Amino acid sequence: MAIDKTLYDRLGGKPTYVTVHKIFYDKAYAHPWLSRYFTDKPQELLENQQTDFMIQLMGGPKCYSGKSPKSAHQHILITDELFELRAQMLSESITEAGISDELRDEWLAADATFQRALVKTSEDECVRAYPTQPVLNFQR
Repeated sequence: MAIDKTLYDRLGGKPTYVTVHKIFYDKAYAHPWLSRYFTDKPQELLENQQTDFMIQLMGGPKCYSGKSPKSAHQHILITDELFELRAQMLSESITEAGISDELRDEWLAADATFQRALVKTSEDECVRAYPTQPVLNFQR
């Protein structure tokens, strides 16, 4: 393995991200709890946004032009439990896509760097982008 290769390169480029995010969002949209957070967003849109974001994060081409994770999720009560559920589903998706344990762990480590920015302990920490925007809180 060449040390100078980015995680993006070592994962095999964009096709790998597309595959993982398709598997992941199929799971998320079918999950009884997690799916409630996605009712207003087309699955393909989220797959594409997540793919572009992670490609850029992991050393690939600069192709993401959306909001930062913190800004995009500011109105959502994401608890540690919800974050961990998502991480577990992502781990399963990466494995199902045939990625090695070593590269899966690197992907998950990169993903985990957003936990502190996304996790909130109560609705009081949520911020609405506009006054009528609902706070998404679908706790078990």
